[in-house]
Amino acid sequence: MSTHPKILMKDVHKSFGSKKVLQGINLEVRQGESLVIIGGSGTGKSVTIKSVLGLVKPDSGEIYVDGEDITNLSARAREAQMEKFGMLFQGGALFDSLTVWQNIAFTLIQGPQKFSPEDAKAVAVDKLKQVGLSADVADLMPSELSGGMQKRVGLARAITGKPEIIFFDEPTTGLDPIMADVINDLIVKCTRELGLTTMTITHDMASVRKIATRVAMIHEGKIIWDGSAQFIDSSGNEYVDQFVHGRADGPIQTV
Repeated sequence: MSTHPKILMKDVHKSFGSKKVLQGINLEVRQGESLVIIGGSGTGKSVTIKSVLGLVKPDSGEIYVDGEDITNLSARAREAQMEKFGMLFQGGALFDSLTVWQNIAFTLIQGPQKFSPEDAKAVAVDKLKQVGLSADVADLMPSELSGGMQKRVGLARAITGKPEIIFFDEPTTGLDPIMADVINDLIVKCTRELGLTTMTITHDMASVRKIATRVAMIHEGKIIWDGSAQFIDSSGNEYVDQFVHGRADGPIQTV
């Protein structure tokens, strides 16, 4: 078994014009961990995940996946790394013009393996079952689905390519508390059964408590606290305490 962290970020900086978003991110995620990143809007959560995904190139610093520095990979090497990743986007990000099964099986049909439509649909139906949806959903269009069903389909798509790492971007946004809990349960179930490493960004503390094994808080472009999820309520950090309990008063300034 590799002694490398699954993901390692070392002193990562990123600015957009004069706005410094990441100001020295240091973060380590071990195989099988579920790391949840918390922090206010505009603190750098999304840019952190996009940097690991390769969607944003850091100005400085190093990012390693399985011990390989991914910040200056060739296009071909980048493609190989991308095969390790799955992603559940905030809005589901399903293709409106494709059926549910075509959305789930998109990478199977378009990717290098080139599955036949029949085989790809069979895989998609199996993934639907894993997220608690029946086979008859496969031929529906995304517009025919509720928000919770769209999230489930998004999760099914995220696990279809047999990724090693899945990124979740606000997975419960826009859902009622009951459906949000269903999605959280599915995330825990799927990631544990598949032995995945996950990075999640969320404002939803119910999600944090349900899915995290570790929590890191970003404030002003830096990780200011990183620890086991069981210590989130006794972190001893006034920023974390204010955020976790949703208080207006505290060191985090509200605009």
